[in-house]
Amino acid sequence: MRQERTVQASIFDRFATHEIGCELKAMSQWLDEHCDLLSVVARDLCRGGIKATGRQGLPAEAVLRCAILKQYRQLSYQELAFHLEDSASFRAFARLPWSWSPQKSVLQKTISAIRSETWEQINRALLSVARQVKLEDGAVVRLDSTVTAALMHEPSDSSLLWDAVRIMARLLKRADFLVGGAGSWRDHGRAAKKRARKIQFTRS
Repeated sequence: MRQERTVQASIFDRFATHEIGCELKAMSQWLDEHCDLLSVVARDLCRGGIKATGRQGLPAEAVLRCAILKQYRQLSYQELAFHLEDSASFRAFARLPWSWSPQKSVLQKTISAIRSETWEQINRALLSVARQVKLEDGAVVRLDSTVTAALMHEPSDSSLLWDAVRIMARLLKRADFLVGGAGSWRDHGRAAKKRARKIQFTRS
């Protein structure tokens, strides 16, 4: 059994006067103005044939707000569980039922149930408001990616030059085959490779 919204906010909920607390309060007000998004999140949480009986789970509103907190502060599920228990501002934003402190396993299970399509709908609603107040037009998107080790050499100028000559020679050979050897060009691959190796060993 899962409610869509927290029936009544606690009178003891308060946000800190710190900059982060003010941001959380503004975010909370925006979410209150877009309650229609909660029904979409609630449908995601009820997928998989979950019955409407049994123990009461986290309200859809609390799940969405916990997910936003996780992304907003770049927290792990374990860190999120700690801050929800420790921080009054986090609890006020999350609208957790009184005396509830969800564990990391519950947070992971419920937050991961929100589909990417739902997040896209939430982002579109946020961008629409940002455009109306002329705060953001969404023309530029910034992405943060995780750096991982890969089988790729350092892109130095000499190596890029050798790669360019090597690939151009390969493409010209294919083109020459297609036209029946009528093309006229010279393969400078050996000279480019020799020069790149010389630069490489000189630097090292």
